[in-house]
Amino acid sequence: MFENLSTKLDRAFKTLKGQGSITEINVAQTIKEVRRALVDADVNYKVAKTVTDKIKDEAMGRDVLIAVSPGQLMVKIVHEELTELMGGEKKDINITGSPAIILIAGLQGSGKTTFTGKLANYLKKQGKGVLVAACDVYRPAAIDQLSVLAEQVGVEFFAERESKDPVSIARNAVEHAKKSGKKVVIIDTAGRLAVDEAMMKEIYDIKEAIKPTETLFVVDSMTGQDAVNTAKTFNERINFDGVVLTKLDGDSRGGAALSIRAVVEKPIKFISTGEKMEALDLFYPDRMAQRILGMGDVISLVERAQQTFDEDEAKRINKNIRKNQFNFDDFLSQLEQIKRMGDIKDLVGMIPGVSKMLKDVDIDESAFAPIEAIIKSMTKEERQNPDMISGSRRNRIAKGSGTTIQQVNNLMKQFNDMRKMMKSMNKMAGTKGGLAKLGSMMGRR
Repeated sequence: MFENLSTKLDRAFKTLKGQGSITEINVAQTIKEVRRALVDADVNYKVAKTVTDKIKDEAMGRDVLIAVSPGQLMVKIVHEELTELMGGEKKDINITGSPAIILIAGLQGSGKTTFTGKLANYLKKQGKGVLVAACDVYRPAAIDQLSVLAEQVGVEFFAERESKDPVSIARNAVEHAKKSGKKVVIIDTAGRLAVDEAMMKEIYDIKEAIKPTETLFVVDSMTGQDAVNTAKTFNERINFDGVVLTKLDGDSRGGAALSIRAVVEKPIKFISTGEKMEALDLFYPDRMAQRILGMGDVISLVERAQQTFDEDEAKRINKNIRKNQFNFDDFLSQLEQIKRMGDIKDLVGMIPGVSKMLKDVDIDESAFAPIEAIIKSMTKEERQNPDMISGSRRNRIAKGSGTTIQQVNNLMKQFNDMRKMMKSMNKMAGTKGGLAKLGSMMGRR
């Protein structure tokens, strides 16, 4: 979503490259480019002007250190101001109470129901007993969707399909959660294609009836400034506690994500990408600023991996690696766990520098399809003993997987290279001074 903004900001900083110092003249040109980049990204004009004025004031007040170029200093200042613009620091959701009640609001199509499933999955992994309740009485498909998601993530589902009273359903869901000892109940409400009085009264009545501990407004990041205006209207009526930005993997300009905190004065609490239940992250303003500036977000990448990877499976594979017995079953298991982490291009964007290198490359899960087809066309014995895969077997695997012999050979070569690297790392780690040698090797370019 922020690729164009990142490119234009990078271009703006180049104005200061080669400059010996920050002056009013070269800063003015850079600030002009930064403001243009923000406005082009659909950031509210007043917000863009305010933040660039602050950047200018900060830049003119800073001394340039010998070890830091003016361009590097400007990147640091922009990072600080973007972080502040988006809220400064992470804000947690309130899950106190018996049970904690979380009310989900937003327009139709914003991703409320998918987010409800993701949030249930997120809280369940924290050891919370969760119940999700369907209070959209207008779209049976929304009830069915939430039912499927609840089953998928393994939480209890509540609905009253015959009822047309969302206030009553919400109240009954909370009572059911209390009786069944659930720690959290998440109420998914109906949306409309546009804000109307009936919708606003309904969500207000639900909130008054159940007194939620947390009210979250879900907004589609791809709707631009309309998202900001809708958020303002909702906030005036129901005074929500935080914002959830969905569809951050989209290709729109992304300005709503930057503007909404400043305009509505409510924190962004979660960001969501794609349809996978694991693709949900807490919103860290400093990390998002880093990603916008092309600096990556390794911490979020590691946290996503920790949430997704199966610990027992990881131990089993690690044991095989130590014994030099890593095989195609292990490889396939790792591949499937990586896919569960979320959108591949989103993950790549978290790696410093890589997002810029691959900005014009279309990366998606279809790239994994030939690899999976090749491995699944192997017999069980072949997957567990890759060394037995001869030329004739490779021909059979290529035909069975719908790939070419060259693709099979390439995969075999890459797999064998990977096993050799693992074997040499094992040898180093097991010898005297091996860890030091290994660290030295990993530090080489």
